[in-house]
Amino acid sequence: MRKILIVVVLALLVSLTASAQNAEKTRKLEPLPRDLEIQLALSALPPHLRDNATVYVLNPDKGFVAARKGTNGFHTLVARTGDDSFRGTWPLKVYRDDIPYAISFDEAGAKAQMRVFFDAAEMQAKGTPPEEVKKIIQERYSTGYYQPPERAGVSYMLSPILRTYVNPDANDSVATSNIPHVMYYAPNASNDEIGGAMPTPEQFAYYMQRGRWPDTPYPFLILHGPHGYMVQFRGAEERDAITKQYEGMLAQLCKIKEA
Repeated sequence: MRKILIVVVLALLVSLTASAQNAEKTRKLEPLPRDLEIQLALSALPPHLRDNATVYVLNPDKGFVAARKGTNGFHTLVARTGDDSFRGTWPLKVYRDDIPYAISFDEAGAKAQMRVFFDAAEMQAKGTPPEEVKKIIQERYSTGYYQPPERAGVSYMLSPILRTYVNPDANDSVATSNIPHVMYYAPNASNDEIGGAMPTPEQFAYYMQRGRWPDTPYPFLILHGPHGYMVQFRGAEERDAITKQYEGMLAQLCKIKEA
């Protein structure tokens, strides 16, 4: 009888441990305070586009929902599990709780590029394991379910804070940085075709140490393929002005998550 009881207890402990691990892997996204999330989302855009843009906030039970409908064709949100999560062959083992980055899209990008962010958030809200989400979205990319933008366009990422994967085509390392930049849709283009200057190992090391790229005026490509972008960093003067403008917002964010 005692042996049976021990076996039952061990089985229960194994079950509880597995359940806890599964809950950790499939945890729901945590929203920021609503006003702070809206401010962070809008910081992705240049000033002249903020007042009339559509803004999305996170609903942990549903995914992204519109907090405000806009009229100028631009859409902005704070990504947690972004499109870079689905690059490369490395396994997406858990939903990270330390990745926030503000990203915006024009109307063409909202119809194409932005769909991945919404689908990922919705699947996570439903409790879909991260490995499965990555598999589903990679399959959708490979089958053409996610179409590239129908025209040339722009995605602004001018926020003074960005934390996400450094080189998602290679691995899952992340970093926090201050690199306001603009991205232009560049489906199926190559760095050679645009004369892109990919960051050197020394520049990557500089970025990892300081949280920003060394000043460079030259664009380069990221996320190569139908959904690729040409990235153009803003200059040091503009970066410093943006940082000063959002000092209060940055202080609030750092109180929530030190990373």
